[in-house]
Amino acid sequence: MQGKIIKGIAGFYYVHVVHSGIYECKAKGIFRNKNVKPLVGDHVDIEVLDEKNKLGNITEIRKRTNELIRPAVANISQALVVFAIAKPMPNLNLLDRFLVMMEKNAIETVICFNKVDLVNEEEMIKMRDIYVNAGYQVLLTSANNGIGVEEVRRILEGKTTAFAGPSGVGKSSLLNALMPEANSRTGEISEKIQRGKHTTRHTEIFHLREETYIMDTPGFSSLYVNDFEKEDLQHYFREFEKYYGHCRFNVCAHENEPDCAVKMAVDSGKISRQRYENYLLLYSEIKEKKKY
Repeated sequence: MQGKIIKGIAGFYYVHVVHSGIYECKAKGIFRNKNVKPLVGDHVDIEVLDEKNKLGNITEIRKRTNELIRPAVANISQALVVFAIAKPMPNLNLLDRFLVMMEKNAIETVICFNKVDLVNEEEMIKMRDIYVNAGYQVLLTSANNGIGVEEVRRILEGKTTAFAGPSGVGKSSLLNALMPEANSRTGEISEKIQRGKHTTRHTEIFHLREETYIMDTPGFSSLYVNDFEKEDLQHYFREFEKYYGHCRFNVCAHENEPDCAVKMAVDSGKISRQRYENYLLLYSEIKEKKKY
């Protein structure tokens, strides 16, 4: 029987099998011997030990299309990163760090600015255009007013989407607006999990319908982006790509070099100065870290 791990707590894995329900499973010792740990999002084979109580063992982990370390998840079709456009003001450095992390892992990202009812149209368009011009799809929503919720729902269809974003941006409100019907569907797993006293927030997947899943990840407040060389960073800012090969120097960091096509694009407004400054901050951070 095949299914998808939708939650993992204290050595128990909750596997959703379409048309059969959720099974509480343990991972067989063979995985520990191979130093392989099941991840939320894994497609797995299970053997059913007790159909009535929905208990089983994971016998095989299928090949992953991708995986992340933080949060520890696998097989993401796309990420939807949610930031408030106001209250709190968006931390664009944090957003750019998240985008770099997703670019490095080749995971397509959709940006959602929530709470658009709190700003005027000019502010909304200005924020949207920074990232549209960088090559991203940007959604504008107000979970409380229902603005943009249907468009988000359409983006999710048929995919496993990692929902991410810092605390206080209305991520939970957006999730509730997207899946009011999911409360009853997740009751089965809630009942099982509440047997133990688990207070830590874990990544959890909600099954909406057929092949549509939402992966709710814990809120983040900081991301350290330094698990690659500083020279690679420019490749994770997708708006830089069209200027490759147009700088005076073949190897250009787009930092202090003369006749740099990226810097000229920033000066002419073709690349967001805010994005470029975040690139410089990250570049400097990685350079400093690699010294030690």
